[in-house]
Amino acid sequence: MQQIHVTPLDKLRAYLEAADLGDDGRLPPERELAETLDMGRTVLRKALATLQGQGVVWRHVGKGTFVGERPLESIRDINALVLRTNPTEVMAARLAFEPEIARLAAANATGGQINDLRACAQKCRQAPTWRQYEHHDNRLHRALGEATQNSLLLGLLDTITTVRRAVTWGRHRDNPARPPRDHHSFEQHDRIVEAVAARDGQAAADAMRTHLRTVEQNLRDSLGY
Repeated sequence: MQQIHVTPLDKLRAYLEAADLGDDGRLPPERELAETLDMGRTVLRKALATLQGQGVVWRHVGKGTFVGERPLESIRDINALVLRTNPTEVMAARLAFEPEIARLAAANATGGQINDLRACAQKCRQAPTWRQYEHHDNRLHRALGEATQNSLLLGLLDTITTVRRAVTWGRHRDNPARPPRDHHSFEQHDRIVEAVAARDGQAAADAMRTHLRTVEQNLRDSLGY
């Protein structure tokens, strides 16, 4: 039987998928991470550089390496938005914006991006904790933004996501349990993704709107609105 070769990049990707990182997504120090992955620090740096080029991680000199896209430079403006807004406004913004993201994704997604969307939806189903579910859920919504092939729309989506996480983050992250197996988002994610795969922009927009309406109602219930 032929032995499967696992590259350092494969090891690092697998680690990022399984790791339960802190709220800021910061990776362990380089020396510790290299020991955990059983690879040299030079090899680790090359793998991290590859993922950084793909937008999977970003580095801040003196602070470390973090999972996700580099935050917007105008963080002061983002903080000001966080202080002025509230969960209801965040959901209204998402409802106005994200259905059109799904519509454009249906028109422009590549085959590889559709596969990525399906993988994200599956990882949401398999997430062993709420924290990891939220990580994959965030990745799914951003992957839809990437599939629009529009960098300005993606930047606006990132801004909304940054504000959303600051305003509503934490409802489930301290809960050790995983999402229930019949969690509403699983089927709703599938409908969004399959509409994108079918190049049906209207169905994708409608599915996203339905999904966000459910999220909005659950948020209202949890906040006692």
